[in-house]
Amino acid sequence: MMIEENNQETNAQPDALNTENNALSFELQTANPDMEFVNSITNKIRNEIQQVIIGQDELIEKMIVALFSGGHVLLEGVPGVAKTLIVKLLAKTLKVDFKRIQFTPDLMPSDVIGTTVFNMKTSDFYFRPGPVFSNFILVDEINRSPAKTQAALFEVMEEHQITVDGECRKLNFPLFIVATQNPIEQEGTYKLPEAQLDRFLFKLIVKYPDFKEEINILHRFKNDFEGKIAEDVKPVFTVEDLKRCMDIIEKVHIKDELLEYIAKIVQETRNSSDLYLGASPRASLAIMKTAKAIAAINLRDFVIPDDIKSIAFSVLNHRIILNPEKEIEGVELQDVINSIIHKIEVPR
Repeated sequence: MMIEENNQETNAQPDALNTENNALSFELQTANPDMEFVNSITNKIRNEIQQVIIGQDELIEKMIVALFSGGHVLLEGVPGVAKTLIVKLLAKTLKVDFKRIQFTPDLMPSDVIGTTVFNMKTSDFYFRPGPVFSNFILVDEINRSPAKTQAALFEVMEEHQITVDGECRKLNFPLFIVATQNPIEQEGTYKLPEAQLDRFLFKLIVKYPDFKEEINILHRFKNDFEGKIAEDVKPVFTVEDLKRCMDIIEKVHIKDELLEYIAKIVQETRNSSDLYLGASPRASLAIMKTAKAIAAINLRDFVIPDDIKSIAFSVLNHRIILNPEKEIEGVELQDVINSIIHKIEVPR
């Protein structure tokens, strides 16, 4: 009898293993190949950048999300935290044109968008395009230039075109603008107008590395003073791959209840007693687009509430303004946004 029971158990084990294997095989067969494509491209980009950059995992992911969502990014951080380097490395992973514009107090709008020039030989005028006629554009120290130069980017960022001498010129695809600014230094800087801030999909805060990350940074560059390791970063996807990712993300499903959830969050920023200025409808659209991108990167063809929560601060923090009283009290925007999100019931 004992022998028969043991034989039954022995025979049952292969059946259990077969059941598990069949379940795993079913999961693999039903995995969405489109989401796997977006996830694989994301991992390739991340792996290339992390050959050089230590830490900043969340920042890198959100930069990729912004790229896939067709938006622009404002990077804010103190000097020396690799803001410019991260942008350069991200640009290197895609086979596109890259331009860097160093914003200075004497920079003119024509230095950014281009100007009409008279040709002495032909006695004719021709248009000389500025550095915005590119794909990846790094606007370094954007708050170093006055409002008239910053305003040169308004039409570029929102409509992907420029108008010079009454003629409209379309810009190339993709167009990804990343601007940097230093929040500490105020001398010789100009505050970005709210209209321009609203055109940035994300405002991302570049933080200091922690203790272990700083040690790893020192180890990585102890025999590479000139940072030659950055030359190892290679293109890992194409414009066609990017377009496919954007098309896939656009088709990610989001329930009506989650659309209402986004609308309630944005509406609450306009009704909060802690805030002087709430977020615009552009913020609602930004949350929806980037939540879809987060879902696709995580191998899902549908949005969940956590996707919305994970990007809410990055979308809202530069679009809302604290009441002067709350600012004097030392209230943080992070706390206000968190309280708004916690106040609103999460859809089931």
